[in-house]
Amino acid sequence: MRPALRLLRLVAAWVLLAALAAWQPALLPAWLATGAVLLVAAALDAARVWRAPAPRVERRVAHSLPLGVWTPVQLRVASPGRACALHVHDRHPPDFEAASLPLRVDPDASGWVERAYRVRPRRRGSHRFEHVDTLLDSPWGLWQRRRSASEPLDVRVYPDFRAVARYSLVATDNRRSELGIRRRQRRGEGLDFHQLREYRLGDPPRQIDWKATSRMRRLISREYSDERDQQVVFLLDCGQKMHARDGDAGLAHFDHALNAVLLLSHVVLRQGDAVGLMTFGGERRWLAPRKGVGSLTPLLNGIYDLSTSLEASDYPEIARELMRRVTKRSLVILVTNLRDEDSEELRLAAGLLRRRHLVLVASLRESVLDEVLAAGVSELADALRVAAAHEYLEQRRVAHERVRAGGVLLLDARPEELPVRLVNRYLEVKGSGQL
Repeated sequence: MRPALRLLRLVAAWVLLAALAAWQPALLPAWLATGAVLLVAAALDAARVWRAPAPRVERRVAHSLPLGVWTPVQLRVASPGRACALHVHDRHPPDFEAASLPLRVDPDASGWVERAYRVRPRRRGSHRFEHVDTLLDSPWGLWQRRRSASEPLDVRVYPDFRAVARYSLVATDNRRSELGIRRRQRRGEGLDFHQLREYRLGDPPRQIDWKATSRMRRLISREYSDERDQQVVFLLDCGQKMHARDGDAGLAHFDHALNAVLLLSHVVLRQGDAVGLMTFGGERRWLAPRKGVGSLTPLLNGIYDLSTSLEASDYPEIARELMRRVTKRSLVILVTNLRDEDSEELRLAAGLLRRRHLVLVASLRESVLDEVLAAGVSELADALRVAAAHEYLEQRRVAHERVRAGGVLLLDARPEELPVRLVNRYLEVKGSGQL
């Protein structure tokens, strides 16, 4: 229990009266009487707040939270009654931002009172909400008693899975274009037969089923669907280059990469293909390819607490390991930040992988480069920054051309663009029959 600001002000006034009484002895009786009244009032008020029942608080928050998204936390508080106000502060995880704390329950409230605040996780992984701290004002506002309520609660912070939920919603209505996902014209022969239907203008002649046409006495075409039972394997770079942050969201490149892996995995599983993942450049994890929409949950639980390291990424070594583990031809998607100094190592690694697999390199480009180029030039420092950005982008372009020359597919995207662009590239590869 601690004195409230009101009691401290009253004590300060009483001390000031003591100074006046020392100068004017006639005020001494008033000073003594005031002190006695203040002492009795403080003692009575302290006794009342001490006997007050312990506050009860119940916390309600989702056990799985998306990274970087504001999420409500509901606190159900038992009203203190007895003309006491209650201040509530939830001890949220230190890696969370919080808004609207502390909360106040007015003394005239009755029964259980609902109060809410918001949190925004800034780091993935497992986190804990500790006890809720409560501060109960005494009826006369002279004291405050601190108590702990509620129980600790463990939560997990995952990559932002809102894109997956939205994709599931719009995909049922065939409205993928709302996310920027495009269905490309199918080419090639690597397709599965789906059904027969009437000929439509523009169908290629090889698609006509002549036996069915002779029976039905009208042109009948075969309709194909994309092949199923294929494999997509992610190689996820956890090295030092993926720790960079830029853009308004404040997320690391690695967090954007996880968002892209999560969304594309959901799309791949819905297409009937299998998804696997291997990490390198830090903690090594291997998740063998699995099929079925239900496989997304184990994948999510296997990557939600990954973090970047200070290690350099060894592309040839991880390529050799993947070749040992994956024998079936797959679409291997390497998510990294390709720079000029990495092009030779990556070219060697891609050459090894291409003996069996189709390789797609998804390279993250710093958003700040576009911001520098878009800004105006008004002084020498601006000109130097723009020139340096152009030089860096030229070196990056040359590195990408070296990789493409080895027969590797390459996608260069800003972090926030990566999820949708990666899905579009997968659908393009799937529809073209390259895999």
